[in-house]
Amino acid sequence: MPFKDHTPIPKKEKITVAYMIEKLRDRVKIKVKPNAAESVCDQKFVTDTDLHRPGLALAGYLELFTYKRIQIIGNTESQYLAKLSRQEQKKSFGNILQFDLPVIFLTDNNTLPKPLLRMAEDAGIPVYTTNIETTQFMFLLRDFLEDQFALQTMVHGTMVDVYGIGILIAGKSGIGKSEVALDLIERGHRLVADDVVMLSKKSNVLLSSATEMNKHFMEIRGLGIIDVMSMFGIRSIRYQKRLEVVLNLSLWEESEKVERTGLNHDSVSILNTEIPLIHLPITPGKNITVIAEVIAMNYLLEHYGYDAAKAFQDKVKHHIAHKKEGGEMPKRAIEYFEGDFE
Repeated sequence: MPFKDHTPIPKKEKITVAYMIEKLRDRVKIKVKPNAAESVCDQKFVTDTDLHRPGLALAGYLELFTYKRIQIIGNTESQYLAKLSRQEQKKSFGNILQFDLPVIFLTDNNTLPKPLLRMAEDAGIPVYTTNIETTQFMFLLRDFLEDQFALQTMVHGTMVDVYGIGILIAGKSGIGKSEVALDLIERGHRLVADDVVMLSKKSNVLLSSATEMNKHFMEIRGLGIIDVMSMFGIRSIRYQKRLEVVLNLSLWEESEKVERTGLNHDSVSILNTEIPLIHLPITPGKNITVIAEVIAMNYLLEHYGYDAAKAFQDKVKHHIAHKKEGGEMPKRAIEYFEGDFE
């Protein structure tokens, strides 16, 4: 079984608020404007993917206040503070500033009175404003944090996108994984990674990518290293792809079992996520490239509710039952051949 010895890479323990703000602006394309204590962002750390809205904490209930999380102040919290007197605002906001908060985000263009921003500055708590609505901002921010703190591992194989299906071609060294991928690329499919594939678990989905070192490059034994993007163009590569099927290549004489009907579905567990596994024994003359394409199309059919193996099994059962009732055995597919002499 492939990947039985794969070792998860330890998760990140923390990221700085400064790094998070930079990536939110550059990669996620979120506009965030500093309001207070921007200078301390490189000394503040985010350690949790969950977010917190401090409504109860502002009201004075602090027993379950998860202050280590990023704090989100939306319309509800802003309107609550706006209805308080100046002195009550300072007391309410001071309830959360007594904790070492990583950062506060004001969503939906909400603002805080200047005295409260000065309190945050004095306490060394960064405050940022964004024009994005609260629910959408929390979704984007949580998605970014899940990616940063995702569980990862590295596996040996070649990752390709075939008809939109992410297939990881596995097998022992020298069996021809890269050559199959190269043939698929030449037929219009796309390479994700060759030899070393990075897998990240995000929202119970495995996402694959190359490493910074090997992206776009392939090793073809006897030829050497080739640059796929330079040779075949930008359409031949992908930076990331969801892993949906593992195709394990093996020599025919080494194959312990070969599935004949497709009724028994095997799988492999990677980072506690079950991925469909297909064992494919190879022999001289077998076109693995076409089989990989068929695997992708068959996966799509199953995804949309059609299982060819199950449909054929049902047809066989129907004919057996029909024969037991005295019916005839299956005839040829058509009853009358037309005058086709080609």
